[in-house]
Amino acid sequence: MKQVSVTLSTYTADVSGVCSALYELGGMVVIHDPSGCNSTYNTHDEPRWYEMDSLVFISGLSQMDAIMGNDDKFIHDIVRAAKELQPRFIALVRTPIPLMTGTDFEGISRVIEKQTGIPVFYFPTSGMHTYVKGAGMAMETIARELVPAGRKSVKERKNKQENPLKINILGATPLDFSINSTLDSIKEFLSRHFEIISTFAMGSSIEDIQRAGEADINLVISSVGVLAAKALEERFHTPYVIGTPIIGFENVLAEKLIESAWTKKSQTAYFSVLQKAHKKDTANFTTIQNTEAVSNLNKIKRLTETIEKNKVSGNVYIIGESVISQSLKAALALRYGIEATVICPLETEPEYTEKDVLLLSSEEDIKEAIMDADTVIADPIYKTICSEKVNFVAMPHEAYSGRIYRKEVCDFIH
Repeated sequence: MKQVSVTLSTYTADVSGVCSALYELGGMVVIHDPSGCNSTYNTHDEPRWYEMDSLVFISGLSQMDAIMGNDDKFIHDIVRAAKELQPRFIALVRTPIPLMTGTDFEGISRVIEKQTGIPVFYFPTSGMHTYVKGAGMAMETIARELVPAGRKSVKERKNKQENPLKINILGATPLDFSINSTLDSIKEFLSRHFEIISTFAMGSSIEDIQRAGEADINLVISSVGVLAAKALEERFHTPYVIGTPIIGFENVLAEKLIESAWTKKSQTAYFSVLQKAHKKDTANFTTIQNTEAVSNLNKIKRLTETIEKNKVSGNVYIIGESVISQSLKAALALRYGIEATVICPLETEPEYTEKDVLLLSSEEDIKEAIMDADTVIADPIYKTICSEKVNFVAMPHEAYSGRIYRKEVCDFIH
C-alpha cells in the first residue's frame, strides 16, 4: 500500500517529458494513445501551449485498431501529416496501451522514415516513469541525432583570456524551470563569464542546437540533461558540470565550469561545497552578490526573499528534483550556514547524488522522514503531510503541481 497517495500528487510522466523536451525544435511528436489521459499534456504539463505553436498530436487509437493490431491507419495518418507539414523530424511516443499490445514501434519507424524521407525517433515510454526519464531520453536523442558530427568542442587558446569559453545549458524545460524569469536569469548570469551556444531545449532554435559541438563546457542544470551531457562528452569530448545556478552557489558553479573546461574533467559542482559544509568549513568559498539589475526584477518572486522571509532554520528538509535540490542545499550552506537534508522522489543517479540524500517516493515514507522537521522547502502540495509546527517554505514545481502555483515560482538567481 506504500504506492497509494492520499493527499500528495504524482510527478509529470515520461510521455509528457519527451514532448516538453522536443516542443521547440520543429519536429512532429505523435503520442500513440486513444486521446484519454495523455491529453493532459497540453492542459496540465505544457505552459507554452497557448503562446507557442508546436506539432504535437495524439493518434486517436481506437479499441478495434488496438485489438486487431491495425497499424496501417497509424502509419498512413503520420505519413500524410508529415508530407503536408514537413517537420524536421518525427517522434513516436509510446503509452501504456500500445505497450501492452506489443506495437512494433521500431518497424513502424522504419516504414514511416522510408515513406517520408524524414528522420523518425521512437521513445519507449510507458507512463510509469516520471518526466525525468522521458525528457532525459529525448535530450540524449537531440545530442546524438540533431547535432551534426565534425564540430570540435575545444579550441586550444594561447591565452585563456583571449576568448570567452563557449557553453551549452542542458536540462532546461518548463517542467523544472516554469516560464517565469528563472531561465533568463540563468542565461544573464552565465553570459557574464561565457558565450552561450545553446540551451537544451528551451529558448534555443534548432540552428543553435546544431552548434552544440562547438562548446568548451556543458552545464547540466537538472537531472534531465545528464544523458545529453554524456552523449556530447562521448561525441565531442566536451566535459560537463552538474549544478543549478542558485544565488549563493552561482559563483562557485562558475568557477567549477572554468576549471572543468581547462582540465577536461567532468564533475558535480555541489559535492565539494557539501563536503566542506559537513565539516563546518566553507571559508574557502566566496560568494559574490549579484547587484546587476534585471529588467523585471520587481515583478518576480525572488528566492532570497522567500528564504529570508520564512526564517529558515533548525532541521531543514528540501523535497524535489535531485540537481536543483542539492544545489539549493549548497546555496543555503554557503549563504546562510544552514545544513539541510534533501529528499528526492524522482529518478536520480549516484554520479550526481550525495550519499545522504533520501531517495523516497511514497507518501508514507516521506511523511515519516520529515517527522522531526522544523522547516520544509517543497512544492505547496507537500504541506498537506507536514505537521502544524513545521515552518513550510513553498517552492512550487511545475512538474508536480502544474499551473496551480505558477505565479509563486521563485527566480533561483535572485
